[in-house]
Amino acid sequence: MKKAFLIVIVFMTTQLISAQDWTTPIIKGYGKIKEFKDVVTQPDPTKEYNLVFDLKDERVLEGINIGYFKIARMINMLGAGGVSPDNVNIVAAIHGGATFTALNEDKYQEKYEKANPDAEVIKLLKEYGVKFYVCAQATAARDISAADLNPNTELSLSAMMVLANYQLEGYIFMP
Repeated sequence: MKKAFLIVIVFMTTQLISAQDWTTPIIKGYGKIKEFKDVVTQPDPTKEYNLVFDLKDERVLEGINIGYFKIARMINMLGAGGVSPDNVNIVAAIHGGATFTALNEDKYQEKYEKANPDAEVIKLLKEYGVKFYVCAQATAARDISAADLNPNTELSLSAMMVLANYQLEGYIFMP
C-alpha cells in the first residue's frame, strides 16, 4: 500500500511540475497557448511566416470570432517560439458570416445593441501588423458601407481576390 501511495505521489508531483498555464505572450488576452519545448514541430526563428487567413465563420471561441482567435494564437505561438515580428506577415480576408465582426463600434452597437466583442482584438492584431481586408461583395450583400467598417480594416473587391492574390505571392493559406 505504501508503495502504491508513493507512486501516486511521485506521479502527481511530476504532473504538477510539468503542468503549464495557458498564456497570451504577444497578443495580450487573446489566442491563449501552452508552450511545449519537447515536441517535434516548433516555430523556426530563421524563417519568414507569410500567412493569409480566411475569416468566413461566425463561430465564437472564448468571446471573440474564431478567426481572430486563430490569428492571435498563431502570433502567440510564433512569438513564444522566438520568431521576430519582422518575420511574421499576416493578412486576413473577412467575409461570409464574419463580415459583421468588422463593423465599427457605432454600427455594431446599432445592429446588436452591445459593444463589438472583436473590436479590441482587431486593434491589437492591427498594431502587431496584421492586415484586415473586408470583402466588398459581402458588405454589399449585407448593406454595409465602407464608412460602417472598423477603421482597422480595409475594403477589398472580394475575399476571393485577397486569398488568390496573396497565395500567388507565396503566402500560405490558413483556413
